[in-house]
Amino acid sequence: MFLKKWSLFISIVFVVALLAGCSDKAGDKTIKLAYVAWDSEIASTNVVKEVLESKLGYKVEMLQVDAGPMWTGVADGSADAMVAAWLPSTHASYLEKYKPDIEDLGANLDGTKIGLTVPAYMDIKSIEDLNNADIASSLKKQIIGIEPGAGIMMATEKAMTEYALKDYTLVESSSAAMAQELQNAYDKKLPIVITGWTPHWMFAKMELKYLDDPKAIYGGDEQIHTLVRKDLKEDKKDAYTVLDQFQWSPEEMANVMIAIQEGKTPEDAAKDWVQANADKVDAWIKGAK
Repeated sequence: MFLKKWSLFISIVFVVALLAGCSDKAGDKTIKLAYVAWDSEIASTNVVKEVLESKLGYKVEMLQVDAGPMWTGVADGSADAMVAAWLPSTHASYLEKYKPDIEDLGANLDGTKIGLTVPAYMDIKSIEDLNNADIASSLKKQIIGIEPGAGIMMATEKAMTEYALKDYTLVESSSAAMAQELQNAYDKKLPIVITGWTPHWMFAKMELKYLDDPKAIYGGDEQIHTLVRKDLKEDKKDAYTVLDQFQWSPEEMANVMIAIQEGKTPEDAAKDWVQANADKVDAWIKGAK
């Protein structure tokens, strides 16, 4: 009799715990957003964070990582989502690897571009021109890059092979460090070549140009996509709805990036933008509340 009662007690405790666990999961108002520390992704991820927190009551955890871990995190569920997938070219290798384990909600921004970038005052038109001895010398045979593992860095390594830039060094740094080096060179009218992309505030602040890429190593215009873990819709449907409907323009993103570059914190820049663009935000949260 004692064993039967004890067995019944254990069963009841297990069921209650299971139901409580399901309830906690269904009512969980936390979400993890992975992102890379590029100015564009800092802007977009902070805007999404502000919307989820101020409109839906979520507590958002920001996970700043490199591109590879960002994709891995969403695929293995250690992150819930990201709004920073550059497709079809820049992050093509990651998409091929992780496609079965993620859900692609489509583009949140159209009209991106990547490539080798120089100040407009430089007398150079094509990546092929980097092989000119005088140009190579003036650049100290360096291409200023960002974080290793970033899609644009992998594309640049390929470009250096395809265009026979064997004497050049691709300098690894960060998005912020690269932009600072560009700004310093630009202020002094010095030659420099960087791994550049748009949208980015530096194109609004400086006269820059992409070098022609006749071998099409960097691809054409791209999009930035929103990716989420496979089961997000089941346990965080309201957040899933916002992420699915999140879409804006390069000009709107640039407004946030410039505000940050001019001194606002990413959180304040995002909050100001959300407050000033109520109609846009209302379209993102439609059906989520």
